Amino acid sequence: STMFLVGLSGGIASGKSTVVAILRELGCAVIDADVIAREVVQPHFKAYQQIVRYFGTEILLENGEINREALGNIIFSHPEKRQLLNSITHPEIQKEMLKQILKYFVLGYRYVILDIPLLFETNRLTKFMKYTVLVYCDPLTQLSRLMKRNGLSQAEAEARIASQLPLDEKRKLASHVIDNSGDRESTRRQVLRLHARLEDSLDFLWARLAAGTVVAGLGGLVYLLLRHFIS
Repeated sequence: STMFLVGLSGGIASGKSTVVAILRELGCAVIDADVIAREVVQPHFKAYQQIVRYFGTEILLENGEINREALGNIIFSHPEKRQLLNSITHPEIQKEMLKQILKYFVLGYRYVILDIPLLFETNRLTKFMKYTVLVYCDPLTQLSRLMKRNGLSQAEAEARIASQLPLDEKRKLASHVIDNSGDRESTRRQVLRLHARLEDSLDFLWARLAAGTVVAGLGGLVYLLLRHFIS
């Protein structure tokens, strides 16, 4: 038995943060790709220096940090610059994700959840996941929640939703679906059922660790992840 990866995604205003909060309450190992993406562009990281070199100091705030809004405006209208930014940040994000995966492996977790907003849009990482989970809600609920949460008009909210792959399309690609159209208790019951299924899907890792296979296991995992995530 080996630890496995579970990809978690959703859509704008579908309630993914609610599901993540429940998973964390259950003690699950969750790696948030968005949090890592914000961390790797801090001044002491390699990606920061490269971004400033290519995009200039005009994207910096007074405190020296990157102005994410200003940078976002640049890459939104220039696809080639978006690709450049991704080529800078993605390797650093993947390295940090790898570090955290290895940490949870050593700690003996059965599985690690990778919270990746664009998991199904990019489709590059899905092949490394044993399971994929979509946090779903029906289109009318999604539209209503987004308008209320962000104070948007219907047209503005519809435009933001249209910029993503529709949830109904993502639903076909996911191995598990959490329907968050109802109340929190209904969502919580679904998350509990999913957690139980994932926990039952393989034996504890401690037996392997105690048997002295941790070195070989770590070496194999490092090799595979480095080969697929960083190359």
